[in-house]
Amino acid sequence: MAAALNPRAGGALPVIAVTGMAFEASIAAGKGGDGIEAVYAARADLLQRALDAALERGAAGVISFGTAGGLGPDLEPGTIVIAEAVDGPFGRIACDAAWSARMAAALMASPLAAQTRRGIEAAVAAPLTGAADKAALHQSNGALAVDMESHLAAAAAAARGLPFAVCRAVVDPAWRSLPKAAMAGLRDDGSTAVLPILRELARDPLQLGGLLRVAADAGAARKALTAARRVLTASGAFFPR
Repeated sequence: MAAALNPRAGGALPVIAVTGMAFEASIAAGKGGDGIEAVYAARADLLQRALDAALERGAAGVISFGTAGGLGPDLEPGTIVIAEAVDGPFGRIACDAAWSARMAAALMASPLAAQTRRGIEAAVAAPLTGAADKAALHQSNGALAVDMESHLAAAAAAARGLPFAVCRAVVDPAWRSLPKAAMAGLRDDGSTAVLPILRELARDPLQLGGLLRVAADAGAARKALTAARRVLTASGAFFPR
């Protein structure tokens, strides 16, 4: 099942952070008690269900938060994208301009300035793992990065008249194709199973080098995302006004 972390306390309405994987939700939720509730699932229907339930309880805003595939050809792993809009299955949906500007300003005033970018975030319904497919998507819409959750978050926020923003850290750069083993262990609920990854490696051991590169890229993205969460929370920019 999909899951939620850090339900609101004290009656204050939380910001709902929408993520695809459990580790992203853990970063978004932090230590708890600071007004961020994270929902996560890798399968779209499970994520939608968790998001709808969280929004029914009330929310101050919605943020798509987590990692993303790189589309911009110059974006290294760990680059943080604060989106201006989401371009995906529901068309192009604008992010809240004031909220997004505040987040970008907070990051630009921090040690993360050199790795922070503004632009379009693409959203897709199925994983985009090949370098050629990433290049084609970038050419078609100019997006800097791509994920599988932002369109759901954007549409849910728009339907309820809530402010919406995106903060994503690039994990796999545009020029890198992911080996099958990198996706083999992702469960529908956003958690990771090791055994399917080992089975895929046993089937094709030549994937090991690519998988190790993915692990290094994921480490850079996780570090950037954790640092961005810290900066945005400390500055108050994680919350709409």
